[in-house]
Amino acid sequence: MATPVNAKALSTESLTAVKPCDTAEVKSLLLRIDQINEMDKSSLKSSEKRELRKEVKTIKKRLSSIGGGVYISAGALILILILLIIFL
Repeated sequence: MATPVNAKALSTESLTAVKPCDTAEVKSLLLRIDQINEMDKSSLKSSEKRELRKEVKTIKKRLSSIGGGVYISAGALILILILLIIFL
């Protein structure tokens, strides 16, 4: 029988542990996104705002490509489980 885990027992150190994808490049990209978010954009022209949006999009794409990972949809997961049950 599973026992419930006390949420207060979780240390913040385990949640903020250094991940292997926390490289200098990732940190610099995140810092740039923070800088863009903190900017006062009300004084910028629309073309400058557009350039900032493009920059944020490219940074987010770069971060997602660095992060990698494999994502399985719920349907694929169910199909895999059914196949495992049938053949094992």
